[in-house]
Amino acid sequence: MDHEEAARRHAELCTILRRHSYLYYALDQPEISDSQYDLLINALSQLEKAFPYLISPDSPTQRVGAPPLDKFSPYRHTVPMLSLDNARNETELYDFDLRIKKESGALEEIEYVCEVKLDGLAVELIYEKGALVNGATRGDGIVGEQIIENLRTISSIPLHLNGAYPQLLEVRGEVYIDKESFQKWNRELEESGAPTFANPRNAAAGSLRQLDSRITAKRPLTIFCYGLGATAGELPLDHFSTLQLLRDYGLRVNLAETRLVRGPAEVIACYHDLIARREELPYEIDGMVVKVNDLALQRDLGEKSRSPRWAIAFKFPPRQAVTTVVDIQLQVGRTGAITPVAILAPVEVSGVIVSRASLHNWDEIARLDVRIGDQVVVERAGDVIPDVVQVLVEKRNGSEVCVPLPESCPKCGSPVSKLEGEVIPRCQGLACPAQLKEALIHFASRNAMDIEGLGERYIEQLLNLGLVSSVADLYKLTQADLFRFERMGEKLAENLLAAIAQSKTRPLPRLLFGLGIRHVGVHLAKILAQQFGSLPALERASFDELCAIHEVGPQVAQSVVNFFTAPRNREILDQLLASGVSPRTEIKRSGGPLAGKTFVFTGAMSRFGRKGAQELVEHRGGRASGSVSKKTDYVIAGDEAGSKLDKARELGVTVLSEEEFEELLKKMEAADDDKSDTAGDRPGTGSQFSLFD
Repeated sequence: MDHEEAARRHAELCTILRRHSYLYYALDQPEISDSQYDLLINALSQLEKAFPYLISPDSPTQRVGAPPLDKFSPYRHTVPMLSLDNARNETELYDFDLRIKKESGALEEIEYVCEVKLDGLAVELIYEKGALVNGATRGDGIVGEQIIENLRTISSIPLHLNGAYPQLLEVRGEVYIDKESFQKWNRELEESGAPTFANPRNAAAGSLRQLDSRITAKRPLTIFCYGLGATAGELPLDHFSTLQLLRDYGLRVNLAETRLVRGPAEVIACYHDLIARREELPYEIDGMVVKVNDLALQRDLGEKSRSPRWAIAFKFPPRQAVTTVVDIQLQVGRTGAITPVAILAPVEVSGVIVSRASLHNWDEIARLDVRIGDQVVVERAGDVIPDVVQVLVEKRNGSEVCVPLPESCPKCGSPVSKLEGEVIPRCQGLACPAQLKEALIHFASRNAMDIEGLGERYIEQLLNLGLVSSVADLYKLTQADLFRFERMGEKLAENLLAAIAQSKTRPLPRLLFGLGIRHVGVHLAKILAQQFGSLPALERASFDELCAIHEVGPQVAQSVVNFFTAPRNREILDQLLASGVSPRTEIKRSGGPLAGKTFVFTGAMSRFGRKGAQELVEHRGGRASGSVSKKTDYVIAGDEAGSKLDKARELGVTVLSEEEFEELLKKMEAADDDKSDTAGDRPGTGSQFSLFD
């Protein structure tokens, strides 16, 4: 493909992708699937790799984030981003309407636009000649913080406008996280032992103010646009038409929940309708914004020092109530994370009867000093269940009971471990019923024991029929057991039993990974297997022995010790061995052309693939590490190399491309062959390390 053809294809792909983004985000009318969209993005990305000069800031590929900033630069808004006065009841709303009529001299009812008041973070997007060139937070309304690198990562913000856009367009909007995404993200944080967010607004605000926009890119942020700052183009005559125009430009506007009404009575009717549907909405709102529709009247009314006279926030009543903590129960998640939940005397909060509230973790219990028997304030704030936000200490009578950190799992009785730096204690039991389904799925997965055909559907049937209580029971299954499944024929049963039998001799690293030991992933499982050589040797390893291994820190070491000292885990491991599970050991090669050398791979390895490149090193006696340190000999940088490349340059570690890595291997193999011939080694010693094995 020549340069002219590449430029034409690039423009074509950008146009197609912008159109589908507009259909998806602005109109909510997608015409292609997510996978088809991903194929188009991938095609554009490959084209830009081949012709880097085609990359522009408004390319649909530019959503990954930029290197970290030292700090945010200030940004002065051309037109101040004013805050809104509040109306907290119908009387105050009527007063607002009367002021509008009095100041405007209107004799007829005023036309208003009613919009949902999203609980997010206000931002301004600056477009010049249709391209997104800058963006900022609201700040104090006069000066905000420039966060364009973070805003570019949000897929629902177009990097280039559609249609006949003006030369300059400053767009105001609210960045937020919807309820479902927030709940999913908080569950993942909780399971990983990381602190959770109290509500979607805090999560959105924290995400937008990351100095490293690559972190922002991983957060589930989106936006609704609601107005304009400065513009070099001609505007419509009213606010509602302006919103429609913004949507035509490709910006995401919440027209589905925007109402055009006349007079305060219709505003109040709209308000009560919104309150009634509040819990059904996919995002958090804390009120309704009421704006005069006529833009000329808006200009005539003007503003006060910090707020416009033509708009008001009609706030919802607080979603709080006072009740009693009847009990504090412990829940066990799919990875063994134990979380406390307050059982409450039922109370109505915002029209919903609440009987449970999240306490998140024991750090939160300590912060609130919450006890069984306490009277507490609960609030519905965007989580799956409400939060306890305050303990009414003055109401205590001395009968309240503290809840200590558990020493054993409430589901299976196995030891509980809370590692340093984590806020969540975890069950260490291999057979914990609360974890069993996910444990079985993980054990049978491709990177673990690779039991072909044993997917989630069959695992659910095993559990429903009571055929397994631990991973060891998989090796006790018979054909008669499998015939109890729905739609299980003789051939299918034979194949599944054969796949289970074949897994008995998987390599030791696969078994270690499959056991689901906390913090032990594929890479660390391989390191532990190479260091100890067998399962019994690893079982006997002490904390100090584990800490002495490069890449094994105190957290990992303690997790491994806790796992192998748990009596129920040892019982299950004995059952596995008794069932014929005999993992192949891999003896670490002490010699080889790369003996004593440590390699780190970063970015996409197009020549060998990441896993293949690591195996090339390990088969030649070297070590493939996951982190860069002063002890690293080489960093191999592929496409889109990340922070490891920066760290290597900072430490002065030798950085090689894939081609240079291949040349290095050939040179070292040649040198090793010469050494072997001189020493009188058996013929072919060097040849077993050929790149073309």
